Amino acid sequence: MVIVDNIVKDYGDLRAVDGVSFEVKKGDILGFLGPNGAGKSTTMKMIAGFLSPTAGTASVAGFDVQKDPMEAKKRIGYLPESSPAYPEMTVVEFLTYVAETRGFRTKDEIHDRLANVIVKCHLQTVQNQAIETLSKGYRQRVGVAQAILHDPPVLILDEPTDGLDPNQKHEVRKLIKAMAEDKAIILSTHILEEVEAICNRIIVIDQGKVRVNETPEAFKARQPGSSIDEIFREITNSKAYA
Repeated sequence: MVIVDNIVKDYGDLRAVDGVSFEVKKGDILGFLGPNGAGKSTTMKMIAGFLSPTAGTASVAGFDVQKDPMEAKKRIGYLPESSPAYPEMTVVEFLTYVAETRGFRTKDEIHDRLANVIVKCHLQTVQNQAIETLSKGYRQRVGVAQAILHDPPVLILDEPTDGLDPNQKHEVRKLIKAMAEDKAIILSTHILEEVEAICNRIIVIDQGKVRVNETPEAFKARQPGSSIDEIFREITNSKAYA
């Protein structure tokens, strides 16, 4: 569903992403890990078509994100870092706008889509509030809702549980796992136990390069008895991650 082939991103003399390659298949939940500034968000933005790579290619469901960007983006649900939205809109207004942008036109189509994601993301009690009045946790749920609204086959989620309380984190993880059967999901997280809880593959990126691409079980087998946190720190030689 997703093929990333030797993708590179330069900012002047700084190489933020350096020859990253991987594939994500239907049914995969890929956990994307790395220290601050490792290149995770930049890589995800290039897959989503938000940034153009300096070199290399990425394709989604067979569509090259540069050569056929509209077809690729139709098949992507993207939650950027910090879940940006129009603050003056209510939740319903914003999700209606997203639905219309995604090509839904009839009132019935839009109503059905909104009703589905509002329930899935537990937004019923705040659906008529302005987004700027919501807590960080609710704003994050609105971000997840807009990403899944059109039921895309590929989800790219940049820290989807950021700002949520433990119960909310559990609900979002449960939702992601439930959707994974017929989707390819890439998510970044700074919560390493989250990878163990929901991911079937791990990629560790450090200094713009892929250092690890394997299952959580193989990752933990590198140092039997150590936590996933300890192994990650050893691989990246880093005290700060996310």
